[in-house]
Amino acid sequence: MRMQDLSRASGLPVPTVKYYLREGLLAPGERTGPNQARYGAEHLRRLRLVRALLELGGLSLAQVRAVLRESRVLPPPPSSVPVSEADRRWALDRIEVLARARRWEVADDGPAVTALVEVLCTLRELCSDALLERVDDYADLADAITDFDRAGRHDAVSAILGDALLVALRRLARESADAPVPGDR
Repeated sequence: MRMQDLSRASGLPVPTVKYYLREGLLAPGERTGPNQARYGAEHLRRLRLVRALLELGGLSLAQVRAVLRESRVLPPPPSSVPVSEADRRWALDRIEVLARARRWEVADDGPAVTALVEVLCTLRELCSDALLERVDDYADLADAITDFDRAGRHDAVSAILGDALLVALRRLARESADAPVPGDR
């Protein structure tokens, strides 16, 4: 297919496809003339992957580039919640207990710990005791999901899109559970 066909099939404008080519996110097509190239199904698949990582995974172009280079390093979750040192220490103590019970290796300054500190502190601030009491249950589910993930494809792309899949499925299940049952009043 030509550039215009690739653009139409991927849903991306031609300038965006050309930009991805220049940035090395997409391999060059097979040259058919001085200013012409032919693209195949692999090009379309790669464009869809880049788009999914950007839109569903929430990655920046630099992070997409790193993931596509087979980097096993996941981007850190965005951090935006200010946390006092006392609250941070409280959350780190909670995380240490969770980690010890599950034999998790954690680094106090790692991106996952930073995100979890922010969530725990926000829950505490909002007086969400019911959810705080269920952190162990969530950790058990996280272990089960990790075991499931490791039994299949284990790479950064799968992890990023798997997170988006899990969130979407959880929301769908929640909507379904909250929906009125036909015939019930």
